Amino acid sequence: MITLNRRSLVTLMAATAMGLSLMPAKADQFVNILTGGTSGVYYPLGVGLSKIYAEKIEGVRTQVQSTKASVENLNLLQQGKGELALALGDSVKLAWDGNADAGFKAPLDKLRGIAAVYPNYIQIVASKESGITDLAGLKGKSLSVGAAKSGTELNARAIFAAAGMSYEDLSKTEYLPFAESVELIKNRQLDGTLQSAGLGVASIKDLSTSVDIQMVAVPEEVATALGAPYIAATIPAGTYNGQDADVQTVAVVNFLVTHSDVSDDLAYEMTKQLFENLPELEAAHNAAKQIKLENALTGMPVPLHPGAERYYKEKGMM
Repeated sequence: MITLNRRSLVTLMAATAMGLSLMPAKADQFVNILTGGTSGVYYPLGVGLSKIYAEKIEGVRTQVQSTKASVENLNLLQQGKGELALALGDSVKLAWDGNADAGFKAPLDKLRGIAAVYPNYIQIVASKESGITDLAGLKGKSLSVGAAKSGTELNARAIFAAAGMSYEDLSKTEYLPFAESVELIKNRQLDGTLQSAGLGVASIKDLSTSVDIQMVAVPEEVATALGAPYIAATIPAGTYNGQDADVQTVAVVNFLVTHSDVSDDLAYEMTKQLFENLPELEAAHNAAKQIKLENALTGMPVPLHPGAERYYKEKGMM
């Protein structure tokens, strides 16, 4: 028989009166959202998602991490250093396959899909004074193609190859993020930049208000040569200051991706809150206006996370 002295009895009664106060507090779930450079589209969308998740998912703390975008994001997910990432569809496929040339040393087998979101438009812009008017006109000129082995740079390589060109055709190839590329063009140290981003990307908007620009078309036959996940697309007139006509280009879909160690409940909530709060996300960036539930499963390059799958089944999509 166990007996309690007076002091032990008082302690026990106090603990009982305090209810669960002596129980360890339930730890918050942490969601680190991997994005891209602050002048791109991934970053403001990540900020928008972080606010939605912090407000709508109970017990969640969020953080937005600026990165070199797709390739770095996918490698970080595989390492468990993020819970959600934005990435280009071709990068996601190459990551799943373990394409070393693209920056993936082995297949990233922990990647799991959440949703297809909006398309990235390949936007090639040059200063007017460079004299560049078309893709062939890039020969002998200097161009920034994005950070080395980033999703943008993978797009650049693919487009050059499909057009029968290579970086060797350029007088100089720079591997720089969006904002730095724009600054060099402003300072007349660079002729142009290729940026893979949503329409109205801040970096090109900034450039178009500082210097006269020329949007460089990517012919439809290049899109045909590339094939999936690339599609022919148009940058509408007026997207940027001084752009008076539609510009033909190619686009590739972006995906929200997580990893297999994220719980089913958290993946479910991340998917649900994305689609149930699109107006708030659109306020973060116009690119979110192109996010549609009916397109969420289109072209998914990796297996769906079971939590996301549960949401789509509720919506009658699976």
